[in-house]
Amino acid sequence: MTALTLPEARGRSPRRVIPGFGLTLGITIAYLSLIVLIPLAGVLLRSAGLGFDGFWHAVTSPRVLNALKLSFGAAFFAALFNAVFGLLVAWVFVRYPFPGKRVLDAAIDLPFALPTAVAGIALTALYSGNGWIGQFLEPLGIKVAFSPVGVVVALMFIGLPFVVRTVQPVLEEAEKELEEAAAVLGATRLQTVVRVILPTILPSLLTGFTLAFARGVGEYGSVIFIAGNLPMVSEIAPLLIIIKLEEFDYAGATAVATAMLVISFVMLLAINLLQAWARKK
Repeated sequence: MTALTLPEARGRSPRRVIPGFGLTLGITIAYLSLIVLIPLAGVLLRSAGLGFDGFWHAVTSPRVLNALKLSFGAAFFAALFNAVFGLLVAWVFVRYPFPGKRVLDAAIDLPFALPTAVAGIALTALYSGNGWIGQFLEPLGIKVAFSPVGVVVALMFIGLPFVVRTVQPVLEEAEKELEEAAAVLGATRLQTVVRVILPTILPSLLTGFTLAFARGVGEYGSVIFIAGNLPMVSEIAPLLIIIKLEEFDYAGATAVATAMLVISFVMLLAINLLQAWARKK
C-alpha cells in the first residue's frame, strides 16, 4: 500500500499548480481557434464558394498540378536527405571532439536566423552557371539553379537544422553502455546501429523529418531565387498562390491554398501515425 497525501486522505483531489482541466482546456481551445482554426476555416469557406466543379477545375489544371507536385515532392526528398545526413551530423557533434566543433555547431542554426531571401541569393550565386560550384556542375550536365534540383537544394538548406536539433539531444542522452553491451555479446557494427541505436532515436528522427517536410512545403523566399519560377518546370505552389493574388484571382488562390492544406494534413497525419507506431515498438 502507498501512503496517501493529506488532500487524498480527506477525500479531496490533490492541489495542482496549474488551474483545473476545464479552465486550461477552454483557454487552449480559444487560443487555437483564434490563431489556427478560424484562419484555416476562412480559407476553406472561401474556396467552397467556387462549388465543387469550380474548385476541381481550379486545382486540376496542369499548371497547378505541376506546382503542387514540385512543392510536395521537393519537400519530401529534401526532408529525406536531411533525415540521413542530419543524423550523421548530429552523431558527429555528439560523439566526436574536434577543432572548431562549437563554431560548426552554432553554424547549423544559421538557416533559422538568416532571412530566406538572403539564403536564396547565396544559393543562386553558388549554383548558377557561373557560380563557384555551378561552373563545375553544368559542364557535367548537372543543372542546379533554375531547375527543380535547385528547389530541393534550397529546401535541404533550410530544413537541416530541424533534424539536427531534434536528434542531437536524444543522442546525448542515449546510454553508451547498451552499445558496449551489444559489442560484448558479439553484435556487429551494423547490428548495433539497426537494433540498438536506431530504435532509440527513430521517434525523434521522424519528428525532425516531419518538421523539415512541413517547413519545406511552405517555403517561399529562398526557393524563388534559385528556382527560376518557370511555369510547368520550376514553379512552386506558394509562388502560384502569390501570382493568382496579384491577378486578383482570389478564388483560384484559395483553391490552391485549400489543396495544399488538405494534402499537408493528410501527409502529416500519416507521418504522426507512423511516429506513434515507432514509439510503441
